[in-house]
Amino acid sequence: MSSIIGPASYQLFGFFPMVILSFILPVIGIGLFAYIMARRTAPLIRANPDNRLDRIPERVVNLVLVWLAQIRQPRYMLAGVLHIVIFAGFLVLSIRSTSLVIIGLSDGFVLPGFDGPIGAVYNFFKDYAATGVLIACIVAAIRRGIYKPARYAVPEKYGKDHTAEAVFVLGVISTLMISESLFEASEMAYALQETGTSHFVAPLSLVWIFKQMLAGAPLGFLQGLHIFMYYVHDVAFFFFLCFLPMGKHFHVITSLFNVFFMRVRKGNIKPVMHGVKDEDLDELESFGVKKLEDFTWKHMLDFYSCADCGRCSDQCPANAVGRPLSPRFITIKARDLIFKNYPMSGEIYNSPNMLVEDIYSEDEIWSCTTCGACEEECPLGIEYIDKMVDLRRGMVDEGMVPQSLQKPMKALEKRGNPYGKMEKKRADWAKDKAFKAGHTIKDLGKESAEVLYFVDSITSYDDNIQEIARRTSIILEKAGVDFGILGKQEKDSGNEVLRFGEEMLYMDLKEQNTEAILESGVKEIVTADPHAYNALKNDYTGLPPVKHISQVVAEKVNSGELDLKPCKNPEQVYFYHDPCYLGRHNGLYEDPRDALDAINGLTRVELEKSRDRSFCCGGGGLMLFYEPEEETRMGVLRVNMAAEAGATVIVTACPFCLVNIQDAIKVAGKEGEMEALDFTELIEQHLA
Repeated sequence: MSSIIGPASYQLFGFFPMVILSFILPVIGIGLFAYIMARRTAPLIRANPDNRLDRIPERVVNLVLVWLAQIRQPRYMLAGVLHIVIFAGFLVLSIRSTSLVIIGLSDGFVLPGFDGPIGAVYNFFKDYAATGVLIACIVAAIRRGIYKPARYAVPEKYGKDHTAEAVFVLGVISTLMISESLFEASEMAYALQETGTSHFVAPLSLVWIFKQMLAGAPLGFLQGLHIFMYYVHDVAFFFFLCFLPMGKHFHVITSLFNVFFMRVRKGNIKPVMHGVKDEDLDELESFGVKKLEDFTWKHMLDFYSCADCGRCSDQCPANAVGRPLSPRFITIKARDLIFKNYPMSGEIYNSPNMLVEDIYSEDEIWSCTTCGACEEECPLGIEYIDKMVDLRRGMVDEGMVPQSLQKPMKALEKRGNPYGKMEKKRADWAKDKAFKAGHTIKDLGKESAEVLYFVDSITSYDDNIQEIARRTSIILEKAGVDFGILGKQEKDSGNEVLRFGEEMLYMDLKEQNTEAILESGVKEIVTADPHAYNALKNDYTGLPPVKHISQVVAEKVNSGELDLKPCKNPEQVYFYHDPCYLGRHNGLYEDPRDALDAINGLTRVELEKSRDRSFCCGGGGLMLFYEPEEETRMGVLRVNMAAEAGATVIVTACPFCLVNIQDAIKVAGKEGEMEALDFTELIEQHLA
């Protein structure tokens, strides 16, 4: 470009070739980085196996959308936009940083294809990328260091605050942007004075600003600045590369892999041990996660990939009500333990304690409702439910079961339901004299039908919830569905048992239900319980297709086979609450809404926390029987949210949600002001 001397030709003090330093820095930097990464991969090698090479097309789509397009970032708009700017800038500038390393060894080096129009276009966008990254870093540093959003706070019991590290890294990134821009601007300013050549530079970019500032500066100063900024950038680049694996910014390296290997199928729970068949589980010496290395390598990668953004905990209902659980610190505490047990030098340390004795507490692990809000929010594909279930498996294997959950577990083992009631009473809800006549309830053990209505335990045995079974039967009959039930042959679906960590009991329930369903000869299964829907659809194998009653209603209304009357109470304002196991775990958001909107005159409102951000009622994972320590109930928070939105009727499509929300209305003191209805009750009221 000019007669300015590049780093490869420059001699310090007139005799020391700087090309030697340009060679030594990358060798040391790359060598140190390779050593650090070798130490960091050690726990992954010792971890349990995990099959993550299936469904490659879906993984590629996740990589494009979640990692490259950063589609989850704008869910927190300001932080998301800042991150996207920095991330996009890094992708653009990575090409420049690579070429700069080689420029230190060969002056004037240009990447192949970048010596023409492509290079000119790249430089234009590169200059703006550097400018955008610097501005984003300054805003992020002010936001993180001064305003400090609440979700970044670290309670004393969880260790040190990470603000200093975050601001420091933003400073290193800013140094990279400034040094690269000054390196180029000084060369342009030199050329302008020396030869009168003015090269085009993106207006108002960082390089443009520095070029204006350096206009007229002495040539010797510009030469020295040019060389100095090159090595500032080189040192900062390799320092940053080696610093990343030492803390929370490891995600800059691991996120690409973590997103590619993230969960592509929702609703299911990982097996106890990948590669071990169900019939061989009895041969395992230990169940679940007890030690650090019992986690799978993907879950270890999760620990490395956490950006400490706090989004998971900010959306976690257990954290919101003051339970001793914060998903963010489930990950951070494990990462800290990895760093402690696998130091950069020396031998690996094996703790003699279980994880729930070492870094976690029992209440912390039992507090999770498995609602999935944390996983839905994480922009890096970090998984929590499988980890919580694995930890519970380990606790159950060691006999560490909460007192309040021991009774329902024994009842499930003995009677196939958590209430301990007789199997023959499972279909007693159909004998109620007030139950509308005209429908047909068949015992599929004796007589077949096209469709099985799988009732499940809470709807079969809870006196208040049995009404859902009756309403569902009426709807199915009105829609012309040839259906029946299993009666006493039906067992609990096991959705909560599996997520509780009682693997062998779950296997027994699944085996009995599968056998009864297949022997019935039905071609389709319908249920009004999202927990049963999830278990039969995602945890069981080899069954006929499974539908939730809301899907059936939406389909029948759309086809004209089911007519709905105008709204009986048009003055009421309805809010549809998305059950976790219908929404987040199975993506059923529109069918219930379409069915409700088919009722003419019904006024429905939406909340910010709806659909995939719905707030859990607190009923998942056997939580109806658990007695947690909490400041308030999840259901109460949910009721208050609906009240603030002006809703007078909360409609849900889950018996667990109905129980909790009805109770929460009483606790919140809103009886007479609000009511809770199940989806089936509202639909049955409006059948033409």
